[in-house]
Amino acid sequence: MWLSRKLSAYRAAQQEGTAADMGVTTIGGGSASVMTRGEQRDLEVFAPGGLVWQPRVGDTVLVIKGGVGCQEHCVVAAETAGAAPEDMAPGELFLYSTDGASIHLKNDGSIAVKGDLSLTGDLNVQGDVRLTGSAQIVGNLFINGKRCPACGA
Repeated sequence: MWLSRKLSAYRAAQQEGTAADMGVTTIGGGSASVMTRGEQRDLEVFAPGGLVWQPRVGDTVLVIKGGVGCQEHCVVAAETAGAAPEDMAPGELFLYSTDGASIHLKNDGSIAVKGDLSLTGDLNVQGDVRLTGSAQIVGNLFINGKRCPACGA
């Protein structure tokens, strides 16, 4: 009896199709709904450790099937080729948001950041610093360990 149920579940999974499908997100967020061969609702969204991602409505996503009889589905990735910068080379990493902020880790060791940058914590810079535009310093300015005399007392 147990074996026949297992075999039935296995045959049903084979008939259902592949272990992964491409689909379009109909409801975005951390509990997404995706239209593949039919709409699948409340799918968990998985991403690599340390990265939190939620698909948007209309994203083309990869849905994988698992569990007994492939009855459990989850979203694991989105199609992102259209978001890649034109100069992106193999081996580089591009992290972006829908509103235009991005971080591009390049093969030459440089990092291109686009968008407003907010930093909490200390900033230590080794090397040259070039500034184009204005700088506003709130607090004290020290140069070579001494308070800047032109900045007031």
